[in-house]
Amino acid sequence: MKQIVIVGGGAGGLQLATRLGHYFNRSLLPGRTRKNPAARVTLVDRNRTHIWKPLLHQVATGSIDTGLDALNYQVHARKNQFNFELGSLESVDRERKVITLSPVIDEDDHELVPARELEYDYLVLALGSQSNDFNTPGVREHCVFLDSSEQARRFHRLLLDRFLQLETRTTERLQIAIVGGGATGVELAAELVDAAEQMGRYGKIDSDALQITLIEAGDHLLPALPARLGNNAERELQRLGVRVITGCAVAEASADGLTTADGEKIPAAIRVWAAGVKAPDFLSRLDGLATNKLNQIEVSPELVSDTDPDIFAIGDCAGCLDARNFRVPPRAQSAQQMAGVAEHNLIARVEGKPLRAFRYNDRGSLVSLSKHTAVGNLMGALVKGSLTIEGRVAGLAYRSLYRMHLAAVHGWAKAMVIYLVGQANRFVKPRMKLH
Repeated sequence: MKQIVIVGGGAGGLQLATRLGHYFNRSLLPGRTRKNPAARVTLVDRNRTHIWKPLLHQVATGSIDTGLDALNYQVHARKNQFNFELGSLESVDRERKVITLSPVIDEDDHELVPARELEYDYLVLALGSQSNDFNTPGVREHCVFLDSSEQARRFHRLLLDRFLQLETRTTERLQIAIVGGGATGVELAAELVDAAEQMGRYGKIDSDALQITLIEAGDHLLPALPARLGNNAERELQRLGVRVITGCAVAEASADGLTTADGEKIPAAIRVWAAGVKAPDFLSRLDGLATNKLNQIEVSPELVSDTDPDIFAIGDCAGCLDARNFRVPPRAQSAQQMAGVAEHNLIARVEGKPLRAFRYNDRGSLVSLSKHTAVGNLMGALVKGSLTIEGRVAGLAYRSLYRMHLAAVHGWAKAMVIYLVGQANRFVKPRMKLH
């Protein structure tokens, strides 16, 4: 029996494990039964639960409760016929074809599970990305990142603590600075405005007590979208009271604020860094696998490592030129599309069939400004070229993205049930998580 190990349970890795688990545990070929599958699938992740990464800014502001919305890997694995291992990837031994997982440590630094090895025939790295601080002084020490659920929850705790200071008049003003005017920065700024409004309903916070500054080094917000949409997003944020600074880089972060390249000091009790992404640093030291300057594993259009034919990479950690020689961007839709091709190619490897080259289809980008509006563009079969959309139509399209992710993991029937349960919770629970 072949062993397929997938490291990373993000949008691509979870989808891939789910589909392969189903495929290799059903009778498709003569002689194959549920007790005798052609391959065993194991998913490895350092967390016990999964939350869709584009929603982390909502976890940070409390508009999403991970206790209700997170998916438990162990339960999902059991239901979808693959194995789950809790742990962090420590090393890969390509000659022996094993990976080593770091020990599992609890909050009191006690070792729960020792370091262990997993054998593989085919290894898939789907480790996602992390924030790129561009070696800016002070950022690692003094800024909050939104790369994981734990970091988002940490931000939420900081936010609630600062709101408490506002309510008790311990401080008169809460200043938050966000570096990076891409989707994460823009969406977080809008969600923070909404969070302050929600806290005003439950507490005694004045609407002008929160001061948000959004800093973007480029000429306009949302550099991945047309300038007109970025400018529209800037006007909307300014209407909500957000100070927007474009064309200015941050030179340094400190415990009490940020300093721009122009020398301006921006005071901020909470500082968020969302100014770019790269693959995890340790990938560049992973048993000689070829990587690029963003630490991404270089792969062929078939998503196979340039260094090792038995190692695949998908999602943000894959440096891929697709079948059209197009550099695939690190986006959630890229990871989900790659998962589909990786599924086909892993099955093909097990069954001795030819591989398929990945071809990226840009379906556009959508950015939500909380309950206020949304902007973006759509591309693909429904429109010719690119169609820019704003307002309620864009908001509806944005909300559909999460439902499509749920459908990719659970199937449409269960995805709709999860959506309806979420809507019901909005009537019985506060719109903002207050603990």
